[in-house]
Amino acid sequence: MTQLIVNGVARELDVEDDMPLLWALRDVLNLTGTKYGCGVAACGACTVLIDGQATRSCSIPASACAGQQITTIEGLRTGDTLHKVQQAWIAAQAPQCGYCQSGQIMAAVALLNETPSPTDDDIDTAMTNICRCGSYEEIRAAIHLAAAA
Repeated sequence: MTQLIVNGVARELDVEDDMPLLWALRDVLNLTGTKYGCGVAACGACTVLIDGQATRSCSIPASACAGQQITTIEGLRTGDTLHKVQQAWIAAQAPQCGYCQSGQIMAAVALLNETPSPTDDDIDTAMTNICRCGSYEEIRAAIHLAAAA
């Protein structure tokens, strides 16, 4: 059994020790906002926050996350109020196909937690997630909007 704290709720999962966190979230806890992209931690579609740090969940075993605070895209909003990054994403019309956006948003939240007023260079350095649609300018604009909120 693996003990995880996901979106503020303690959960006990009966999973193999080597099951990637991504699959524990999606297949066991039914938190499907975290996406599978590449499976090798290259694209960032599976990004979640672990103790506030952007982490690619496809490459870390769920068992390695025991006792740590895991936040998924589902855990960002408070009640009916979206997180300021989610609100900025909508205002900037950042998503195109949308597939990578939950991972992009989670990476942006981690960036803003560490660097509340990032420069373009800060954003370019921190935001290593891949967007097949190429909405990088809109993503940068959304991060600046969220930083100003």
